[in-house]
Amino acid sequence: MLEQIIQQFQPITLEQMSSIKLMNRTDTKFVTSVPVLCQLLEMARDEYRAQETDGLRISPYHTLYFDTPERAMYIAHQNGHLNRQKVRVRSYVSSDLHFLEVKTKDNHKRTRKKRMGLTITDQQQWPAMVIANKGDISEFLHKRLRYDNTTLVPTIENEFRRITLVNKACTERLTIDTSLRFQNWTNHQRREMTGLVVIELKRDGLQPSPILEMLRQLRIKPHGFSKYCMGMAFTDPSLKQNRFKERMRSIERIMATAQNSPTIN
Repeated sequence: MLEQIIQQFQPITLEQMSSIKLMNRTDTKFVTSVPVLCQLLEMARDEYRAQETDGLRISPYHTLYFDTPERAMYIAHQNGHLNRQKVRVRSYVSSDLHFLEVKTKDNHKRTRKKRMGLTITDQQQWPAMVIANKGDISEFLHKRLRYDNTTLVPTIENEFRRITLVNKACTERLTIDTSLRFQNWTNHQRREMTGLVVIELKRDGLQPSPILEMLRQLRIKPHGFSKYCMGMAFTDPSLKQNRFKERMRSIERIMATAQNSPTIN
């Protein structure tokens, strides 16, 4: 059903999206279930266009995160530090594009993302390329990372399917992630977030947003969800999780509700 609904949107190409990168932006995240997402998409159909890449409007993504051996980036988020960073290699699977990325959030809640393209023919090369810390990769990380880039280790990977919507005024992007699953690189624990949907509204500043009123009508409230931190917390109970426990409980409730509804994906 999700595939059928998204096909009803007007398309926008990857090339047309180039003017809406929003690399210095404010992000607002929401968490809901697949059945509620279907209602939201029906409401948004006339206000948004759906990104289409190689005929796909729901595209697969793969990400591998890195941290220090002490999990300093995870701990900074868990301890509530406003200035924090994440390092990852992200693959846009359908486009065969791969990027090493450093995401920095400042104390004004603005997110800046810097990235460099990688040539990767095998996903197993990802950790070796970053750990080797040579050449352009070393220079890129050294300039942008507040941590010692020579100590980075792979921590967790995720896969998900993404819908990207753009409002017709082209002032914002909305990413909608489903079928999210994690695999922890340290203890090899896996977790599938069945029925969960993570929505992220990305705007340069506080531009008017048609989707906010629709979210309000469906009682979908802002809800923090860092894929890195949630993945680590759900797959490694030995990590400190005090700041995330209530958030994790609400996510479990959403997934339980989704499983009691007709399967839509």
